[in-house]
Amino acid sequence: MHTTLVRLLFITSAFHCSALAAQSDFDVVIANGRIMDPSTGTDRIANLGVRDGRIAAISTEVLVGTKTIDATGKVVAPGFIDTHFHGTLPIHYRMALRMGVTTAMDLEFGASGKRIDEWYAQREGSSLINFGTSVSHELARASVLDGVDAIDTSEAYKSRPQPNWSRAVPTAQQHEALLAIARQGLNSGAIGIGSTLGYMPGVSADELFAVQSLSAEFGRQISVHLRHTPGNDTDEITGAQEVLANAAALGAPAMINHFNNRGWRTVHQLIRGMQNNGHNVWGEIYPYHAGATTINAVFFEPRNWVDRLGNRYENTLLDPSTNEFLTQANYLQLRESDPTRVVIVFKSPEEEVVEWLGLEGISIASDGLPDLQPVPIDTDLASLPNAHPRATGTYAKALRMARENNLSLMAVLKQTSYTTAQHFEAAGLSAMAQRGRLTEGAVADIVVFDPERVTDNSTFRKGTLPASGFAAVLVSGELMLENDRVLLEKVGNGPLPGKAIRY
Repeated sequence: MHTTLVRLLFITSAFHCSALAAQSDFDVVIANGRIMDPSTGTDRIANLGVRDGRIAAISTEVLVGTKTIDATGKVVAPGFIDTHFHGTLPIHYRMALRMGVTTAMDLEFGASGKRIDEWYAQREGSSLINFGTSVSHELARASVLDGVDAIDTSEAYKSRPQPNWSRAVPTAQQHEALLAIARQGLNSGAIGIGSTLGYMPGVSADELFAVQSLSAEFGRQISVHLRHTPGNDTDEITGAQEVLANAAALGAPAMINHFNNRGWRTVHQLIRGMQNNGHNVWGEIYPYHAGATTINAVFFEPRNWVDRLGNRYENTLLDPSTNEFLTQANYLQLRESDPTRVVIVFKSPEEEVVEWLGLEGISIASDGLPDLQPVPIDTDLASLPNAHPRATGTYAKALRMARENNLSLMAVLKQTSYTTAQHFEAAGLSAMAQRGRLTEGAVADIVVFDPERVTDNSTFRKGTLPASGFAAVLVSGELMLENDRVLLEKVGNGPLPGKAIRY
């Protein structure tokens, strides 16, 4: 009798341990979702299991985890990768997370090459999402030509009002000094070089070629705001040809920033032609017919904006702080009194926006430019100063427009994640070889959304309203958003899951 009881207790104990093991097979299970993987074209109903920050299983079999997310009727996709997000503060990463972004990088403006290590250290363990930056061509010029050492966009108010970063032509010695700053940043692991070329008429063709040569030396991409952009058809096309010809000659990766301007169809043909010939080049768009930038941008000057391009300030430049269009007199006054004031610029036909969604070989990037003043991370987003709606709506708008216009959802999801990941993987950025896809072994950066309900809520009149329709967002396997709510209670309770994206 005693022996039988011992055996029974042993069997019961073994069964209990086995059940506990089954329950802990996965940290998170996303059940019954529509798994859409743009890297393989997979589109099926399945369960996905996450363990130790990675996708451990995708199966039609029942999976058991510590946390289960019911994704019935919802799409499960790779987390969105934004290569052009100018917001670099915690509140900005919260904005991005609300629209499904799991990786936000500022690759157009970038950060000071002198301060790349500092920039990454500031975010290590304290970021809601993954983060990365390029070396800033503009800030290298500001350092050498104006003596201003701003760290990134959050300190552009220090550098952009200065007289020389934009227009000055560097001496040979200054040229070497700015390249040395860029080299320092690349040695610190920055994701290539970002060049706001269109803001800097003082940059010669020789200087740009030298900057691209430096990125080529490291095998890294350059992200370029084209010369004379925004402009006319000729400006856009020849600007792209300059960057792409350099890339071809140097055998180096290159990305054309926000080419959704006049001439975009030809620019797309140029990019696709080069891709088909084996070059690692690509471009990005955002799904809005207006952009945003500081009012002292050289292309807004009357002789260019009005006289050459035929625009009127009264229907192209909107001041988001007042929600009123500027007159030329307003523009001239504000350019002097408040040179880094952000304005929204209407520059493309609205009906063309839908044509940019699903373009092969092209990524979606927000060019998000929220208000750059630091505020607490838990600040009500709707209460923030008005800004271009792309900082809170880009990816949700792309998904909404895909639904409303019967576009291929898979093609749009490829733009939001895999297109970017595959180009960086080809450039040797190992972190991107593990993201932008839903395959076993990949990093579990995942977004779950309702395809019938996901939408942008921000407008040009109220640009900080967060997106909705997101059931869950996981960053490195950790649930960071649930039912349109960022889990801010995790802030301050141990390291956050956002990882550094860098060489």
